Amino acid sequence: MDKKQWQEKGAGHRGRLRDRYLEQGLGGFSDTDILELLLSFGTPRTDCKEPARQLLKKFGSFSKVLEAPLVALQDVKGVGPKNSFALHFVHGVASHYLKERLQGKRYLHSSAEVAEHLVHSMRGLKKEVFTVIYLDSSHAIIDSEVVAEGTLNVNTVYPREIVSKALLFHAAALIIAHNHPSGSLQPSPQDLKLTKTLWLVCNYMQMQLLDHLIIGDGSYSFADNGLMQSISKDCLSVMQTISS
Repeated sequence: MDKKQWQEKGAGHRGRLRDRYLEQGLGGFSDTDILELLLSFGTPRTDCKEPARQLLKKFGSFSKVLEAPLVALQDVKGVGPKNSFALHFVHGVASHYLKERLQGKRYLHSSAEVAEHLVHSMRGLKKEVFTVIYLDSSHAIIDSEVVAEGTLNVNTVYPREIVSKALLFHAAALIIAHNHPSGSLQPSPQDLKLTKTLWLVCNYMQMQLLDHLIIGDGSYSFADNGLMQSISKDCLSVMQTISS
């Protein structure tokens, strides 16, 4: 088979994948099929099936491939700057979509979607990132943003700055979230101390701190696990002691 015939065969295969998606969606697609089609967006005249297989072999899962750094993706033979960019761009678009669809939704009814967005955008990061989600008085989501990066503690996450931003959004309540690059979902002593500090600051500013989410291999909610109730009780006790 000469080069022209090989390219025509590959183009026919990719065309069949595209037609199958248009008719049936992703139902029946393997992870290899999806990656092959994504890679072909960046290099449409190249056979991408074997690079797709090697990516899954190297990183272990479809999600890990999308989260991998560009340089690491390009370690795989057949993956270059163009098709690795295509993978990163799709991952970024998905994160943007998950974030935007939350706006206006009430957190109490959409906590699973919030966790889904945060897991997608924060899992796999090599450094800690601190995100704040702003809510109005009915707990509808206004917006979210990253406010700190790096090793997180009460000395690097500034409560005054968070409250200042919340006031700009006219927020009445907050949800905070950060990731553990190790994948662990266990709250650290620093996580608990930071949460207590922010709870006190929010309370003084007549705002509610509803939850603290940890993102790792999944997500962990302080509220769902009773920690927010315990923290609020401790903080109220401290406030009563100070005022008495």
